[in-house]
Amino acid sequence: MPSEIPRQLLEYLAEGLVDDPDAVSVEQFEEEDGTIVLELCVAAGDYGKVIGRGGRTAHALRTVVKAAAAGEGCHVLVDIVD
Repeated sequence: MPSEIPRQLLEYLAEGLVDDPDAVSVEQFEEEDGTIVLELCVAAGDYGKVIGRGGRTAHALRTVVKAAAAGEGCHVLVDIVD
């Protein structure tokens, strides 16, 4: 099983951004090429907070999680799903 650090980091950061942290969930999948896909789900009213103006917050989340994953020696993709 790949490292849990990127998933835990994404969950922690998202919980800090939203109004309803109990609704935050992160599902982790591994693709055939070894890439880890993290799917972030938040409450319906919190998608704007996670995405941010012009997608800046989402981009920052992806950058931080990818950097943490690189430190663990894995490749991660972050998807924000509804």
